[in-house]
Amino acid sequence: MKLLFIACLSPKTGNCTTAQRIRSHIESAGHTCELRDASEFQTSAEVANLVAQNPPFEGVLAIHLFKAGRLLLDIQVPFGVIFGGTDINEDVKVEQKRVVMEQVLLKARFAVAFTDKLKEEAEEFLMSQSSKIYVQPQGIKTEATETFCWSEFLKSSGVSRVDVDELRVFLLVCSLRRVKDPLYLVEVFSEWHCGNPLNVLVIIGPKQPALESTEPLIGCSRDTGVSSLARITGDIEPE
Repeated sequence: MKLLFIACLSPKTGNCTTAQRIRSHIESAGHTCELRDASEFQTSAEVANLVAQNPPFEGVLAIHLFKAGRLLLDIQVPFGVIFGGTDINEDVKVEQKRVVMEQVLLKARFAVAFTDKLKEEAEEFLMSQSSKIYVQPQGIKTEATETFCWSEFLKSSGVSRVDVDELRVFLLVCSLRRVKDPLYLVEVFSEWHCGNPLNVLVIIGPKQPALESTEPLIGCSRDTGVSSLARITGDIEPE
């Protein structure tokens, strides 16, 4: 089966990672899946023309009902949509976007929510047929590396202490952007750190371009007990 998959593919984001993982799963099952960035298209007519090319696509998937789903309203093949958090947390607040998302949901063959809560909120805010929405929790796969050194990792994070084994380290893996800004934790965690210096917070994730020059990581320093890393690699070895 030949599938078209449309999602927002900004690098180092959950959307991009999720889309790549789903595409890999589809292809491992023997299907063809072409992943395209929603920003490549301006209108639903462009997607309709792409779908109808020879050989045509037999189905379409999309992540985000508004950002990508709105591009599917003119296609003539079955499609499914995957809810993004922004759909329910932000876009439903804008009436024009909410109406479009309802149209997408009505036309979709099925919809997927990653949590029961997301499904319940979709049913509350959007006119939807609950039988169309399936809950499919996301999984996490980790792979340990023999060369990784915990103390060197902490040192690279700005945590330099001799009592590393006694630290209580909290890892927060996320990108820093306005919609999901975790920096509200910094002040509270810093107060906790002052009361007990063994508690430290390490934020691992890229800072999105929109925040690069205008919103520095205020409060992230060794003294506050909060550190930030853009990324982590498996080649942190003992010196």
